[in-house]
Amino acid sequence: MATTLYKNFNLFDGTEDKVTDNAWFLVNDETGRLEKVGTGKSREEADKTVDLNNQYVMPGLVDAHTHIMMNAFTNKLYYLTETELTLQALENLREGLKAGLTLVRDCGAAFNVDVKLQKYRKDHPFDGPEIVPSGRPMSMTGGHGDFVEGENGETTWGYLVDSPDEMRHAVRCAFKVGAKNVKLMATGGVMSATDQVDDTELSLEELQMAVKEAHSKHMTVCAHAEGDRGIHNAVVAGVDSVEHGCYVRDEDIELMKEKGTYLTPTLIAGYTIPKYGEGKLPQYMLDKANAFLDDFFEHVGKAIKAGVKLSFGTDSGTPFNPFRDAPVELSLMVKAGATNFQALQAAGMGSATLLRMEKDYGSLQEGKFADFLVLKNNPLEDVAAVQQEDKQVYQHGERKF
Repeated sequence: MATTLYKNFNLFDGTEDKVTDNAWFLVNDETGRLEKVGTGKSREEADKTVDLNNQYVMPGLVDAHTHIMMNAFTNKLYYLTETELTLQALENLREGLKAGLTLVRDCGAAFNVDVKLQKYRKDHPFDGPEIVPSGRPMSMTGGHGDFVEGENGETTWGYLVDSPDEMRHAVRCAFKVGAKNVKLMATGGVMSATDQVDDTELSLEELQMAVKEAHSKHMTVCAHAEGDRGIHNAVVAGVDSVEHGCYVRDEDIELMKEKGTYLTPTLIAGYTIPKYGEGKLPQYMLDKANAFLDDFFEHVGKAIKAGVKLSFGTDSGTPFNPFRDAPVELSLMVKAGATNFQALQAAGMGSATLLRMEKDYGSLQEGKFADFLVLKNNPLEDVAAVQQEDKQVYQHGERKF
């Protein structure tokens, strides 16, 4: 049983707001897991020793909201083929791993590309973070998610559901193909031409059916929810996480705390559209993003300061929001009001716990996968340290970059 000893580094293990000097850990090279973690001079015998030269080590990032099929620069949403989407997904996953993502949840993929890739990699490995797949998201007819037409004009992205019974059937279809999460479109969104962000789309009864059906099959449920009424319905329905939460009300912040609902802000997705999209994106996208951006940061800041459970998500793949920029979300969370530790913990144990993967991911503790980043600077002093382009990225104990 081959082992590798990593020594001489400053450790942020993801569980406490501190860095431990002169740390070491022993990795089982066969399982890719941490066998022992300690400080000072290690007396552990190992087949190989790696000196990390007093750099900073932290857990790999867990991104709870991505779209691996999307190209952030072409922004093409219609008449896409499964081949195009698969190739794009493989490029995005490799780019995401290089940025420091070692586990991601995909929150909506046409043709169930995320489900298929995660199954395929067991026999045909490829570079990229592990995937918690959602497959196709749930949308009402004409809502956020009713687009991406295939070669024959059929809708290939969202399941179109217009009643609780149709929702039950759609969740069962997602379960059958292997989705581990159900993505619900509770409100309109920036990228859909037919609605506004505060439109309430899926009904409360439809949302409740999705949660009931998914939870009975050990699936998690997240809701795209930007407008206040849709956010309220999603929280009442019992979703595990609210994605975006742009206009979350004070009373729903309290309800989220009471119910243990996570918030995945994805601030970068709102930030990039007005910053880079002028003259390149449809005017309706620019108008929507410009109208809510300040409110978005304000409401998310309120939720963070109130103590809502926080997860980390980037919406990577959306306009001008490539996977390589995922660590920028940490700085935007701090800008909204999070401490450095809160932002980093959201990107570790927060997201890992939301995804029910905390036994394997989210912190650098004995028994967990050796997914870690090696940085030149201390991320607890400035989360921008994670944006380092030439950082070392290890996945299951194997150096990938």
